[in-house]
Amino acid sequence: MNIFWIEMKAYTKSLIFWSIGILFLIASSMGKYAGLSSTGQSMSDLMEGMPKALQAIMGIGTLDLSKASGYYGVIFIYLVLMGTIHATMLGANIIAKEERDKTAEFLFVKPVSRNKVILSKFMAALANLVIFNIVSLVTSISLVTKYSKGESVSGDIAITLAGMFILQLLFLVIGSATAAVNKNPKKAASLSTAILLITYILSIAIDLNDKFENLKYLSPFKYFEAKNMMYGGGLEAVYLILSVSLIVVLTVVTFVCFKKRDLRL
Repeated sequence: MNIFWIEMKAYTKSLIFWSIGILFLIASSMGKYAGLSSTGQSMSDLMEGMPKALQAIMGIGTLDLSKASGYYGVIFIYLVLMGTIHATMLGANIIAKEERDKTAEFLFVKPVSRNKVILSKFMAALANLVIFNIVSLVTSISLVTKYSKGESVSGDIAITLAGMFILQLLFLVIGSATAAVNKNPKKAASLSTAILLITYILSIAIDLNDKFENLKYLSPFKYFEAKNMMYGGGLEAVYLILSVSLIVVLTVVTFVCFKKRDLRL
């Protein structure tokens, strides 16, 4: 029994759905950019006239909206939201679904250790995220380049999507750790998603009020923002180290807690 391929097959439809969703989001957003830029109106001036709250939600910051890459930076937060929601639900479900769907008894009577089961599930989840990001990368470079008017965009897109991938890994293990700790498998996905939404709202609050600046370490959405990564900014070492540390700790929590818990068969 190859658990990896069973999990890949189980999430094929979901992966296709999310991949089409990210493709549509990028395509529609860049199509809107083409329409706005053809009017001759300065998008930077248009955005500057918006309320500060709306600018914070859109993550505009110092991005140059006269460029296709700058507009891509604005829509990046929505790509991140879609990618992290997908990763969170994936992380929670790969752990919780055996109990939720009453298949735990079938799986764990097999001569396979729990650690191997979890590792196989994690590898399948990682493969899903890699495929999702390949679709995002190819679509982004293709469409942004189309409207870039000769601007080099591949480097900026690659670095932003690298940041998104790290966030996806982080929320994947947040989901899996929540499912491993929680005794009710049906609540794992909703609790994990609630954590995601709370941290996202916190990131907006930080942008709106400088008094909350010190709370930025509590919101992963502040770790890799397009306005900081693009135009040579790159990935900040402090956030990279913090993210990797959290991923390692939460992965250990997933393995340890799931191995010790009594499964509801």
